[in-house]
Amino acid sequence: MSNYQAPLQDMQFLLFDVFAVDQQWRQSPALASVLDRDTASAMLHEAGKIAAECVAPLNRSGDEEGVQWIDGVVTTPNGFKQAYDTFCESGFSALTGNTDYGGLGMPKSLSVLVDEMMYAANSSFNLYVALSSGASMALDAHGNEFLKQRFLPNLYSGRWGGTMCLTESHCGSDLGLIRSKAEDFGDGTYGLTGTKIFITGGDHDLSENIVHLVLAKLPGSPAGSRGISLFLVPKYWVNEDGTLGAANGVTCGSVEHKMGIKASATCVMNFDGARGYLVGEVNRGLQCMFTMMNCERLSIGIQGLGCAEASYQSAVAYARDRVQGREAGVKSTMDADPIIVHADVRRMLLDMKSTTEAGRAFAVYLGMHLDQAQYAPSAEARYQADAIVALLTPVAKAFFTDLGLDSTVLGQQVFGGHGYIREWGQEQLVRDVRIAQIYEGTNGIQAMDLIQRKVFANQGESLKTYLHEIRRFLQQDWQGERADFADQLQQRVAQLSELTEVLLQRAQHSPYELGAAACDYLHVVGYVTYGYMWMKMLSACAPNTASHLTKQKTGAYYFKRVLPRVDSLIASIQSGSDPVMSLLAEEF
Repeated sequence: MSNYQAPLQDMQFLLFDVFAVDQQWRQSPALASVLDRDTASAMLHEAGKIAAECVAPLNRSGDEEGVQWIDGVVTTPNGFKQAYDTFCESGFSALTGNTDYGGLGMPKSLSVLVDEMMYAANSSFNLYVALSSGASMALDAHGNEFLKQRFLPNLYSGRWGGTMCLTESHCGSDLGLIRSKAEDFGDGTYGLTGTKIFITGGDHDLSENIVHLVLAKLPGSPAGSRGISLFLVPKYWVNEDGTLGAANGVTCGSVEHKMGIKASATCVMNFDGARGYLVGEVNRGLQCMFTMMNCERLSIGIQGLGCAEASYQSAVAYARDRVQGREAGVKSTMDADPIIVHADVRRMLLDMKSTTEAGRAFAVYLGMHLDQAQYAPSAEARYQADAIVALLTPVAKAFFTDLGLDSTVLGQQVFGGHGYIREWGQEQLVRDVRIAQIYEGTNGIQAMDLIQRKVFANQGESLKTYLHEIRRFLQQDWQGERADFADQLQQRVAQLSELTEVLLQRAQHSPYELGAAACDYLHVVGYVTYGYMWMKMLSACAPNTASHLTKQKTGAYYFKRVLPRVDSLIASIQSGSDPVMSLLAEEF
């Protein structure tokens, strides 16, 4: 059984001491009447209890059993249905939903922490609810009133699930190549024909119905991505009175046999003249779907964060218990020392701890800006918040998951040979988190999105605004070691600013410069951002509180042992694109 426990103390420290989000909630009429500090703490406590007691115990058994596909019917592992019902009955399936249709209307700054708990407890389980949440968000943003009234209440309650159907066998990230077709029936409905692959939660036994959001093309649509429309296609047709009707021409052709997340149904979905509704405008489907995709990208980033936290907790417990060897300078009457005294084990644990805690802070920071983009009183404040979210979402998705894999591998290494054995759970975390670097847009695509669309496209203006925010924060009167860390971060911000200008200039003359630099550049932004998060956390630490002293020591490790990685990344980028592009294709 998993021993995962939600890090509630750290989560509350971030919400109320570091970011003071309860003050932001009080300034929003939509939130002030339903949410305060005590309510948020109670919700986190309840979510942590469900994660630890209902969801985490199913992680290994779900991995061993996997989903089953028999004659087109998909079943989830034993216990998943009961855990799903508990999750939904507690209201978490409706957490951020629109209150007009039965949602709870809670802020993203709170929901990102619930998301982390569930991914840490059981990534396969949380993928079902995460996809439903994303589908609900897209429908709420782009659906007409009829669709919202008919589908959102049941999506929020968990009675119905949701999916995102984009990928086809011949096209993944290049959606302009899709072949799925839609036919206008002339009565407000459409017929959908085609096959989609890699559909998370495409079929399962957790909910009564499944609502698929499907990208397809109508006859005569423009070529490429400009001709894509978005359609809502239920597994079972919904009658006028809201009851479920007949099967709707949507079937699961198979499930994939995967490296990890084996309890998540990754399906091949066939649409054979299935009836559906248009969501949004004709030929604007990709723009509508990006609402869901951006939501899922942050969520999948948090999958990396959750797996890193689960791996860390397990590795610390093992390191305290396992005795092996002697560490010089440690006085002990035992024949061997607990491995947690060994410097190299401490290095691995502190790498995990310092980056995971910074990542959690970054998730709350992004959640807070998503809330501002929705609830801020002025249009200018909403615009600025949305710009920060657009800039940093690819960083969160890629950096969380790159470091998430690194952390689970470190956690496995702490276990030594036992980390390679299934019973201890570490090898499953490595397998489960690996997909997070691939789906919802590979991390290479996230890096290109950052450097091309978010930085190069507007000559770095969005990044300049963000870096100005960091510089302004660092201008306060720091004392002692914190002053040294503030100076270090100021230098890194200056390096990132200079590096960006160099790349912008080089890109004017070389078509390969941005692509060659993209992944390293994203990591530079990530490490600088984590430094910013650490300065925010250190500024909120009280001088003589035990937990805050631990936080200060962990932050010191980040600045002294992790942030300097920026130097090697910058050196790599400065070498230019020639080392990447000089080899001829036939020389590989």
